[in-house]
Amino acid sequence: MSDPNSPRETRAAADEPIAIRRWWRTRAAIALFIALAVVPLLWPAVPPLSDLPGHIGRYRIMAEAGRPPLSEHYAVHWALIGNLGVDGLVLALSPLLGIELATKVIVLLIPLVSVAAMLWLAREVHGRVPATALFALPLAYASPFQLGFVNFALAAALVLAALALWLRLARGSAPWVRALIFVPISCLIFVCHSFGWAMLGLFVFGAEWAIGRKAGRTVVGAGVRAALMCAPMSLPLVLLALGGPDHLTGGTGDWFDVRLKLFWVGSLLRERWQVYDVLCAMLLYAVIALALRSQRLALAPVLAVPALFGAIAFVLLPAFYAGGSMVDMRLLPMTVALALLAIEVAAGDNKLEARIARLAVAFFVIRMATTTLAFLLFAQGQTAALRAIDAMPQGASVLVLVNEPAADNWTNPRLSHIAGLAIARRRIFTNEQWALAGQQLVRPLHPSAAPFDRDPSQLIYPATVPGSMSLQQAIATFDRRTFGYVWTIGFPTGAACAPDLKVIRANTRSTVYLVMPSRAADDGPCRTAATRPAQ
Repeated sequence: MSDPNSPRETRAAADEPIAIRRWWRTRAAIALFIALAVVPLLWPAVPPLSDLPGHIGRYRIMAEAGRPPLSEHYAVHWALIGNLGVDGLVLALSPLLGIELATKVIVLLIPLVSVAAMLWLAREVHGRVPATALFALPLAYASPFQLGFVNFALAAALVLAALALWLRLARGSAPWVRALIFVPISCLIFVCHSFGWAMLGLFVFGAEWAIGRKAGRTVVGAGVRAALMCAPMSLPLVLLALGGPDHLTGGTGDWFDVRLKLFWVGSLLRERWQVYDVLCAMLLYAVIALALRSQRLALAPVLAVPALFGAIAFVLLPAFYAGGSMVDMRLLPMTVALALLAIEVAAGDNKLEARIARLAVAFFVIRMATTTLAFLLFAQGQTAALRAIDAMPQGASVLVLVNEPAADNWTNPRLSHIAGLAIARRRIFTNEQWALAGQQLVRPLHPSAAPFDRDPSQLIYPATVPGSMSLQQAIATFDRRTFGYVWTIGFPTGAACAPDLKVIRANTRSTVYLVMPSRAADDGPCRTAATRPAQ
């Protein structure tokens, strides 16, 4: 690990031309990089992340727990679980800002913290910010964030910052000091997201093992010491035990699915344009591969080892664990980030580092520009779909059916959980909310609606997806006593065809149907109200 105050570093810095040495390491440049990270989120009123509207619906339910009309539809079972990071912050800010603005502020901070933590971590390891580290910055918008896994994304950003703090303390503090300091830090990250806490333990263990090896310990000796150093961070296991078996409720599976793993590798920066996104991901892998082969580049073991452990865990983990989805995919961006942050240019090769800096900064700026454009386009589609909610009375029960592309369809319009915004704005009951014990605090209160009482019953996949339910099957089987309205998203107007359904609001994105009493239903297959379509 380089020490910026060492005589070697001081002499090397003094020998560098100022123009080469400083432009990407200056405080102004660092501040600009951090500021650029929030640009894509400035304009959309609601960050257009796939799952985020559903989270916003949950925040409204939690904020108004015990108050009608939402208390008639949902129960909140308060508990300390490992999935409360953004929830807790939004609930704290919502009395001042409102649910949606509070959510935007917190979500906007996630890439900011991620980029700042990456730069801090690089500086702690190398004594400066190497040009190669700048390639990692676009990973603040990697797949987990794009999918709206905001609790995990917040935890991942805090993991990077915590690892930087661990390495700083390792330079001058007694081992027991950093072990003690990390007890509350590990608990905080666990409450943000339990898998983020597991990732913290993995990465800190790898870094501490590398430190032990550098100090001359054997492979086993370094491993034992690293395990002992990490042991105090296991306190959240007590929280899991106190939470009972609910914390492990849910399916576990999709082990060693090579096709899925390769898809995750290619979709590291998945956003909107497949060829472009895949090429950008390949560029990052190429930088790592070049660092492994080139004598002009080197990898710092204190980050390279955690990255290696992360890569092994990515291969070994299933896609689903205890109800958590895509757990292997969540690990990949931070693993790639650590590998990139581990790279530095050989001492004295200033011109090469300057060229790398220009390329890396251009890559970051281009990614932020295209992310900004993609978010604006996603937001337009979401806004169009949401215009239909004006036809829904406050507190109504609405069956939501979304025309959902197959998982490997790159151009997903991000409407899977758009109904969560209808919960937040109209306080309705829908079948869109997650209800996994141990992972969410919200439970639906309409058992008669089952199976259309929770996620993923709102998703209508193509017929090619095994086990998928068709739109007409859903329309034929949903409980008319529970739901007074049907809201189809991504289907043509009139696609939900039944004698007791009448179109009351429609546009190109979504349609709202009123469920008519059986005695008022037509003999014909469908009814359309003579109302002006929403624009």
